[in-house]
Amino acid sequence: MTATVGTLGLYLPGTSPLHRLPAGAKLGALAAAGAGSVWVDTPAQTAAALVTVLALHPLGRVPARVVTDMLRPLLWMLVPLSVFQLLVIGWARTTVLVGVILALVLLANLVTLTTRTTDLVDVVVTLCRPLRVVGVDPVRVGLLLSLAIRCVPLVIELAAEVRDAQRARGLESSPRALVVPLLVRTLRRADELGEALVARGAAD
Repeated sequence: MTATVGTLGLYLPGTSPLHRLPAGAKLGALAAAGAGSVWVDTPAQTAAALVTVLALHPLGRVPARVVTDMLRPLLWMLVPLSVFQLLVIGWARTTVLVGVILALVLLANLVTLTTRTTDLVDVVVTLCRPLRVVGVDPVRVGLLLSLAIRCVPLVIELAAEVRDAQRARGLESSPRALVVPLLVRTLRRADELGEALVARGAAD
């Protein structure tokens, strides 16, 4: 069983208990976890949250390799953030801040890995239907969510390509050699996507 990147996002096919849970229940749990994260304020609580989230991955039959592959790109954000926060707020608060971010990312990835993107989008579209009275288009919200989910593996793929180019030029230790090309290529892809949507009438 391997993770596959489809046209909309990342999904790991399976029949585990987490796969069988309704998408609405998983999104609700993710939202509750995000709201409850504000009450996590000690390293011990943070460690407990991380252990709990990690313990859910075997329940979803998610291979450890898949988890590490998805977390590796986060190091580019979490490591500099940790260093900066250590200098500003100390190790305890840094542990809580970075640990909570990591736990929520792991939980969000678990939801994505065990839920088809179309099911997630359907839940969001259903929730947005009452907002039609204030001018919200549920279908357009669903389209934006689909594009956002699809862009996550796309940006990861672009980052991998840029890192390969860095290694070929001997610039592995240069943050600028990663950030600038990645930003330029991401904006270029965004322009191409926007033009494609306009050509299909999505801007009407």
